[in-house]
Amino acid sequence: MAKGLDVGTMNILSARQDGTDTVFVQQRNSFVEIEYSDMAEQMLSRSDVLHIRKDDKVYVVGDDALNFANIFNKETRRPMQHGILSSDEQSAIPMMKLIIEQVVGEPDYPGERLYFSSPADPIDSDLSTLYHQKTLESFIGDMGYDAEPINEGMAVIYSELANNSFTGLGISFGAGMTNVCLSYYAVPVMKFSVARGGDWVDEQAAQATGTPVDKVTSIKEEDFELDFETDVGGVEGALAIYYENLLDYVVDRIVEEVDEEDIEEGLDVPVVVTGGTASPDGFQELFRDHIEDAEIPFSISDVSHADEPLYSVARGGLVAARSDEEEDNEDAAGEATEAEGE
Repeated sequence: MAKGLDVGTMNILSARQDGTDTVFVQQRNSFVEIEYSDMAEQMLSRSDVLHIRKDDKVYVVGDDALNFANIFNKETRRPMQHGILSSDEQSAIPMMKLIIEQVVGEPDYPGERLYFSSPADPIDSDLSTLYHQKTLESFIGDMGYDAEPINEGMAVIYSELANNSFTGLGISFGAGMTNVCLSYYAVPVMKFSVARGGDWVDEQAAQATGTPVDKVTSIKEEDFELDFETDVGGVEGALAIYYENLLDYVVDRIVEEVDEEDIEEGLDVPVVVTGGTASPDGFQELFRDHIEDAEIPFSISDVSHADEPLYSVARGGLVAARSDEEEDNEDAAGEATEAEGE
């Protein structure tokens, strides 16, 4: 067995193989603080609400956090910000540990291979991803896993471009960052991130309309569509405006990075977009319009949208982990055969 883990700013998801099926487990990567009382803690425990008690506070964690935030008119708090562990949130690491433990469970055996997603350093920010990556690697390792980081954009390629020999441009539109990777036969040619994603869209729309950010997030996740028929002035109209601005920004950065890396002009590659921020209907068509208008020196054979954009990165981590595990088993079998022949 092996597992893949998508450690996202908005959601944390695991993927494992069960026969011919891939099983996903998901929790929202957020929490909300409420006042402690014996009765409140009893009700939370009886209702199987994921929570932690600390002194005179109770922290509701995961999927239930957004519901409690809306009920009590509070903002959720995030262990991660801009795609990495938040330096402003003292409770970030214990909250992340609890959520990851719930999502991946205990290893099936000591040293089970687990690939977890890690963003590339953003090209438009001074943020470093090293501390985030090493911290995750440490406490996932303490759980008994053989933990390995995988670039988030590369995970998209493992998940979605197997039929194209793992060659193409994979773009993961997450909440905290957008990750981009160009791969040629499973070898990364270019990888980077930008410090804008779904959170940036939500924050801009919230500021423009005077709406709480969590309310904007709920509207976006329920039935928002990028059809540009929404009246300007409401939350959905603001979301559409900032979605288009995000795509302009990401495509411009791709053009700049391709020029810097001096990518071969003869390439003809598919593009696949995924991630929770890419979930609204109409996203694929809007992205295709933007990238086809861009002056990229190589040819784009196709622009596709992952069937299950929220699960794509976790699935890619699983593909990488299973590949490593199979290789290890083959090596062990080869060594055993050699030993028998001596």
